[in-house]
Amino acid sequence: MPGDREGLAALLMRVRSEDFVAGRLMEAVEAIPRRLFVPDGVPDPYGEHSFPLPCGQTMPSARTAVRLAAALRIQPEHRVLEIGTGSGYVTALLARLAVQVVTLERYRTLSTAASERVRSCSLGNVTFVQDDGRAGYAEAAPFDRIVVHGSFEELPKAFVEQMASGAMLVAAIGAGDGVQQIVRHQKQGSRFELTPLFPVRFKPLDAGKASVL
Repeated sequence: MPGDREGLAALLMRVRSEDFVAGRLMEAVEAIPRRLFVPDGVPDPYGEHSFPLPCGQTMPSARTAVRLAAALRIQPEHRVLEIGTGSGYVTALLARLAVQVVTLERYRTLSTAASERVRSCSLGNVTFVQDDGRAGYAEAAPFDRIVVHGSFEELPKAFVEQMASGAMLVAAIGAGDGVQQIVRHQKQGSRFELTPLFPVRFKPLDAGKASVL
């Protein structure tokens, strides 16, 4: 749609100038049609607002999605774990950047729909798993990059144990009922280097697989 092209151009200009995003991620944003992932009837999929998803979930704004992907500094050889598939838009960006993505979602409805969208973008390097992701995914660990679409008051030990040497994890840290800070955790031997990035409002991860949805 003509409006989508204008919205994409505005997003690219903003993340390039204000968030210093460039290179392969910019190419991925241009290649993945966000319209495919947003709810029907949305006038501007690249606008500065979030969107409601089925199962009571929320899709972050395009800029937030790009900033999360940028924070991970993904290289082509990296294996990525994503907690909270949602619409699958961030999943698709990650899949364009990394060799493999494992994405966990507690709602089968969302996971199935996201899988169809991602595969329609000719991306076959994503494994979709129905799970709440609160304990990571030890079956496929270690990971070079982990991104969590949810908040923690402090980072769970399980994620730390599933990170490869030099790995990065990006998650919202703070109280679940307020504003949190997206923090990049970079594993340096036995310690972590923490970099606060930008504020968000994410919900804490819910426990358990959804039995009906």
